[in-house]
Amino acid sequence: MSSMESLAQLEVLCEKLYNSRDSAERAHAESTLKCFSENSDYISQCQYILDNASTPYALMLASTSLVKQVSDRSLSLQLRLDIRNYVMNYLAARGPKLQNFVTISLIQLACRITKFGWFDDDRFREIFKEATDFLALASQDHYLIGLKILNFLVMEMNQANSAMPLTLHRKIATSFKDQFLLQIFQISLTSLHQLKSEVPDELRRVPISLALRCLSFDFVGSPVDESSEEFGTVQLPASWRPLLQDPSTVQIFFDYYKVNDTSVSKEALECLVRLASVRRSLFVEDPARSQFLSHLMSGTREILQTGQGLADHGNYHEFCRLLGRFKVNYQLSELLNVEFYGEWLGLVAEFTTKSLLSWQWASNSVYYLLSLWSRLVTSVPYLKGDTPSLLDETVPKITEGFITSRINSVQASFADNSPDPDNPLENAESLQDQLESLPYLCRFKYESCSLFIINIMEPLLQAYTARSRLPASGDAAELSVIEGQIAWMVHIIAAILKIRQTVGCSQDSQELFDAELAARVLQLINITDTGVHAQRYQEISKQRLDRAILIFVQNFRRSYVGDQAMHASKQLYARLSELLGLTDHLVLLNVIVGKIATNLKCYAECEDVIDHTLSLFQELASGYMTGKLLLKLESTKFIIANHSRENFPFLEEYRCVRSRTNFYYILGCLVFMEDGPVKFRSFMEPLLQVAVNLEASADAAFRTDVVKYAFTGLMRDLRGIAMATNSRRTYGLLFDWLYPSRMPLLLRAISLLTDEPEVTTPLLKFMSEFVLNKAQRLTFDSSSPNGILLFREISKLIVAYGSRILLLPNGTNIYRSKYKGIWISLTVLSRALCGNYVNFGVFELYGDRALADALDISLKMTLSIPLSDILTFKKLSKAYYGYMEVLFNNHITINSVLNLDTSTFVHIVTSLESGLKGLDTGISTQVCHYGSLYHLEMFL
Repeated sequence: MSSMESLAQLEVLCEKLYNSRDSAERAHAESTLKCFSENSDYISQCQYILDNASTPYALMLASTSLVKQVSDRSLSLQLRLDIRNYVMNYLAARGPKLQNFVTISLIQLACRITKFGWFDDDRFREIFKEATDFLALASQDHYLIGLKILNFLVMEMNQANSAMPLTLHRKIATSFKDQFLLQIFQISLTSLHQLKSEVPDELRRVPISLALRCLSFDFVGSPVDESSEEFGTVQLPASWRPLLQDPSTVQIFFDYYKVNDTSVSKEALECLVRLASVRRSLFVEDPARSQFLSHLMSGTREILQTGQGLADHGNYHEFCRLLGRFKVNYQLSELLNVEFYGEWLGLVAEFTTKSLLSWQWASNSVYYLLSLWSRLVTSVPYLKGDTPSLLDETVPKITEGFITSRINSVQASFADNSPDPDNPLENAESLQDQLESLPYLCRFKYESCSLFIINIMEPLLQAYTARSRLPASGDAAELSVIEGQIAWMVHIIAAILKIRQTVGCSQDSQELFDAELAARVLQLINITDTGVHAQRYQEISKQRLDRAILIFVQNFRRSYVGDQAMHASKQLYARLSELLGLTDHLVLLNVIVGKIATNLKCYAECEDVIDHTLSLFQELASGYMTGKLLLKLESTKFIIANHSRENFPFLEEYRCVRSRTNFYYILGCLVFMEDGPVKFRSFMEPLLQVAVNLEASADAAFRTDVVKYAFTGLMRDLRGIAMATNSRRTYGLLFDWLYPSRMPLLLRAISLLTDEPEVTTPLLKFMSEFVLNKAQRLTFDSSSPNGILLFREISKLIVAYGSRILLLPNGTNIYRSKYKGIWISLTVLSRALCGNYVNFGVFELYGDRALADALDISLKMTLSIPLSDILTFKKLSKAYYGYMEVLFNNHITINSVLNLDTSTFVHIVTSLESGLKGLDTGISTQVCHYGSLYHLEMFL
């Protein structure tokens, strides 16, 4: 077959590779053609394709294959130089006629070779001169290619590559920055000035993109997290100073913003955002910095006056980011010194107000505007001189506009009573963004702001109270709207109370206003749980409202009911006593715990509300003072004495099953605050009854859903209690309850239900917690055999589970059916082996097989898993290497290793090598640290 016929066949395959909709056809083409990117012998073939192919897809294959070839850094210097020279000549000769995607791929190839050979030969650095030569040619197409080369060169130099060590990347990037980056930025500015006249949009887009890449370069070795909405100061070198002091530099980007093409105007704004973020020290003299700031403010003022381009969402968002940078990088006093500050501030205030009214369209952009205003008001106390900031007039209007817009948003869009992930009331991250800056704005003029909030809240509370007295068959949509509006107000009050900042009024005054707002929400707690509202716990709008109340209670508690704050709030409690009869923190705490108890009783199916409630309960129980106070409350005593599924139905709900562990952890913390085994035994009575019933069940009954659910629930409950034991005394109480009477139940369950991961996983996780010697809680008396007895029980469980799980066939989800149980078993054994509460020599001395059997079955379990799977699943990897650490450091001798069969020994050594080479630094460090390699070296 001739070479042309082969080329024709290859072109057909390339067409299928890039265009076929048949996945099998694409896979066949990919498998056939991968040799071009994997075998260096095919480099000459790639050149032949570039010289002779007629379809762009074949050219694309050759180009991308060469990119992969040069990225492995194993090609000879001369070959890389030859490829580089060939590609640059190819672009000069044929570039204008190529498809754009082929041109881009070839440019990427040239830039990749340049970076990888940067320190190998100075000839690689000639790419900058060659690109400028393209710009000097008369052809517009060549000019565009030259700009694209520079564009991709900056991108390649700024972007770390997995095939290159990070230190080498930083050295190359620094060298490139010092030699060429400023010149490239100057070229981008020159091109922008030259292309201001009527030219195709493509020509405008490339130089603006080049300028943006230059300004986005990693100047100090700490790249910006592009997933973050915010970034820090742009650390331009001092050599860039003359360029930035030239007014035309800033002005050209404002000029390009006026271009109608939105992609150009958006990138122009992005450049301005970075210019507004340039480090302060770049400007040696204040006048130069003031002039630069004035120019930025002047340009934004013109945009605010005309509104040009802001109808595009991308432009709008970037413009909001630009406004937000003014207070991040400049002081309020500097803004005040700009002669048209008053006009600019008024325009920004008007723009902010309009944005708040357009909440649906601008919800993600308002964050930057509110952030600007919050930073402005927090700077007022540090302002010197008599120049008015004008914030007293504008900030209250913006605050009121935000609150009003949130209320109106419910009426307009959230009247439905169905889950909506876009609704901020159900999206914690979105809600946090919207409310982050609000407290500073509200507390700036707190008296007027709190009065405004109360005037909105009071009618809503009255309407909600009236609805609680009506039959449940009322207008559900109207009630949903009322609850949504109240939920927004509660979130706003919660955000305000989260931050106690004195700006503009005394601490006592702040406390009085805090009390006024808090009283409305505390009053609401009683309304939500009475009348018709007490029957609506399954309604989405009711759940939104109760989540808001929990967040309020959490923030209010941290400010006024925490261990540090409860004795320093006389004014607040005095006012709460007048309004609601809440005389001190103990009475207030009783209201809070009452709400917690109500939620736990009534929310049987809403996992989110249960989790929020338990989070609050845990915070209270974790505080030393608040924990002691909780034990004095009747509501707390009721929960501890009646923690059954009859009183708390969520314990029966499968969707809330994970919450059981946290619930019993909290109760355990409270119970263990008081000394005495009598109270502990009384507390454990309901769990004891469950265990006794399970022990009385026949083996066949263990396969029924009722018994399985009861057993897994017991394991989750016991795990929570085990987590709460943090001393020798408390651990001893649980150990005596469990051993020896309850241990046969665990062994029976794991033996009968090995193939049921929903049962074995909670059991093994409980044991993993129970054997963990945290805070030295597993410290038995020197004459006590409890440590040895505990390990024997662990060995029985691990052997029973391991010997059975190895015989089971692999299911469709092998991680769930096998690997998860195996890695938890390894964790259990690892914790027991290094817990320092067992003298393992006793087992060999008395001929006890507990240790030997446990090590034997655990090793068999590890060998049953392919090494690729061990490295794929993170938790499995961590458990495996943790087990190996314990094994090599404490329980493997030279003889035991030498006695291993060849395949086992090779598997262990290979896994250690893979752990060292893996990307997970935690595992590689662990492998080096635990001495496995040292021991192996001795054995070998």
